[in-house]
Formats: sequence, structure tokens, C-alpha cells
Amino acid sequence: MVSFTILSEEQWYKIPEEREATFRNQIGERRKGRVMNTGFFVNDSDEIRLIGTFLKQDTKAFYHADYNGGGSWQILNSIENLIWTLKNDVDPFPDRLQNVANQFSKILQQDLPQILQITKKSNLTVCVIPRSKAESHYRKDQLLFREIISLVVDKLTNFDNGTKYIIRHTNTRTTHLDRNGEGGDGNLPYPGITKDTCTISDNVKSKDILLIDDLYTKTVNIDEDAIQALLDKGANSVTFYSIGKTVSRNQ
Repeated sequence: MVSFTILSEEQWYKIPEEREATFRNQIGERRKGRVMNTGFFVNDSDEIRLIGTFLKQDTKAFYHADYNGGGSWQILNSIENLIWTLKNDVDPFPDRLQNVANQFSKILQQDLPQILQITKKSNLTVCVIPRSKAESHYRKDQLLFREIISLVVDKLTNFDNGTKYIIRHTNTRTTHLDRNGEGGDGNLPYPGITKDTCTISDNVKSKDILLIDDLYTKTVNIDEDAIQALLDKGANSVTFYSIGKTVSRNQ
């Protein structure tokens, strides 16, 4: 397991669809500049990009292993294979699910107690980043990531189960499929998308949260936005953990 810091910094993001018409009227023929105290540019695909802050404070974070692109997902027992198998969406992998579930469970049993010790918290409430589409969109075998976390947390001391404290009610774009044109409906991440598309339980108030996602990729910003949403809801603190962290192409 590796520690890192998720930084509070400005990021470019695609304007939400419901705001686009109004914004285009404001910018006219301009390709870049500032409107309504927001920096913008229009890219070669005629998409409006805005500058904004998803996360207002730096956040302590951990991940289990590097995630490499390419064909790594086909390598059995790799982190890439684990993540793609648990998503179970593009190509279902029913024959692999049990082995991957066991692998994932062992990783959580190893890493979560270490995070508790490093953060020096007396207790952590575990929440999970919801999948991109509304809860009703998925089959039960596409929600195993959250289910396995729930089962492990229930067996660990000094951890509380908040795995259903964030529930998606409105579809968002599926970011890992969007480059291939298969992201479906909904907006790409923008500041506030978690609050707009999810129900967050009041039980997060005053709690030290451990927020878990399968994969952290810098500049996607869905994790940053969810961290901020929990803090705005009244969480005492949020620590982030993911199974994989995408290796930067610049590395």
C-alpha cells in the first residue's frame, strides 16, 4: 500500500449540459476568456471547458497498487484484472468473480487496518464511491465491489459500515468508457456533481470517513468531488483509499 496526497487545485471540466445554452449566449464567438468570474475555453470539438475547484483542501490518500493501461486487464490476478472483473459491465466475467472477490477481500483485510493505524483515528466509517449510473441501472453482480467492502468492514473492529451512505439517483457519464463513446447519458464530472446526483446520508455528520473507490485517476475529479460533498455534509474528516491508482503517462 502506498500513501499520497490528493491536492486542492483548479481543474478544467466540461460544462454540464443544462448550463451550456446559457453559457454559449454569454461567450458569443469568443474561444477563451472569463464569464461570470469563471475561466473558459472552447476546444477543437466545440466543447466548452470551465476552470473550477472540486476539492477545497488537500486530502490524505492511499492506494494498494499501480494501475497500468493497455492489455494489463487480461492478466489474471493483476490489479487491472481485479478492477475490470468487478465492474462486470462491458464483458461480464461470471467465471472469474469468485476468485476476484476472494482476492479483493484479502486486500481490504490487509490495507484497512493499516490505514486506521496510520491515520491514528479511533474509528473510521467506510463509505464507497457509487457507480456512475443510478443504483437501479445495475445488476446485483455489478455491485459486488460495494458488497465485498461491506462484508469485510462488518468483520473488522473500529470500522463502521457506511457503504450505502452515498447512493446515486441520477445517471452520470461513465468516465472509463467515455473515450470509446460508450459512456452513456449524463454529465461528466463537474464541481458539485455528487450533491446533484446522489443522496448522502445524514449519518456522515461528525464522522471520520474512509472513502473507497476502485480506481483513482488524477484529473477525472469524481473522487475529489465526493470528498468535498462529504465534508460539506458535515463529515469530521475524509481519508481516501483506492485499489488502483492510474500510472501517469509522464512517469
